[in-house]
Amino acid sequence: MSYKIIIEAGRSERHYWRDIWRFRELFYILAWRDILVRYKQTVIGFAWAILRPLLTMIVFTVIFGKLAKLPSEGSAPYAIMVYAAMLPWQFFSNSLSEASNSLLDNEKLISKVYFPRMIVPASSVITSFVDFLISSIILLAIMVWYQYWPSWRIMTLPFFISIAFAAAMGLGLWLTALNVKYRDFRYIVPFILQFGLYISPVGFSSSIVPEKYRLLYSLNPMVSVIDGFRWAILGNDSKIYLPGFSLSLGIVVAFLIYGIVYFRRTEKNFADII
Repeated sequence: MSYKIIIEAGRSERHYWRDIWRFRELFYILAWRDILVRYKQTVIGFAWAILRPLLTMIVFTVIFGKLAKLPSEGSAPYAIMVYAAMLPWQFFSNSLSEASNSLLDNEKLISKVYFPRMIVPASSVITSFVDFLISSIILLAIMVWYQYWPSWRIMTLPFFISIAFAAAMGLGLWLTALNVKYRDFRYIVPFILQFGLYISPVGFSSSIVPEKYRLLYSLNPMVSVIDGFRWAILGNDSKIYLPGFSLSLGIVVAFLIYGIVYFRRTEKNFADII
């Protein structure tokens, strides 16, 4: 078997997206490696992916539901309303944490071998999605416990999962590129995520936000993701504020486009900087 090696200026730029497909095996290997590393030699293993959102849900339910006595959405149990928001938030938070450090964690690979660098943060997002799938098991258990059954809207959940993917990828690519150039971002990202948890409608319903501030509140891209998940999981008990949802969704799309553009513009210097 003979091989043809073509050296041509600008070829990698023109065939970038084709190269992502050609290097798909590397994508699988990196994702599978991250999954194995995360759970190898751990005491509770995959249970950690369940305990984190579950314990957070319990705390939020007690603080916001029992002590602050904030209303749930319709007749939905407060615990289910909170956990329906914890799923996309945990996926988004884990994706940003893993993706922002992914290039630095693969420094030797980046500096020695050519491949589309976007594969690295993308594989981190997939790894976080595995945690999301594991955590979803608890949602089913909670719904059985409360005997609360979803409606036909649950069929739309893949659409809102894709929005969560877009939000995680867009912001993840942007923060990944910034973290390579400015190492301070490894300390800034955890603060952003901690702050974002409390300004996002995770522990409470976004319907409690006064009407005159709903559109402004929807500038948070996670509003569309969380409200969409609740609309799909809670059925008729949940309503979507369409103007705010549309604005938040538009911001997610804008971040995705900007994240890809910014990452592509800066990745040619990653090997030199890193």
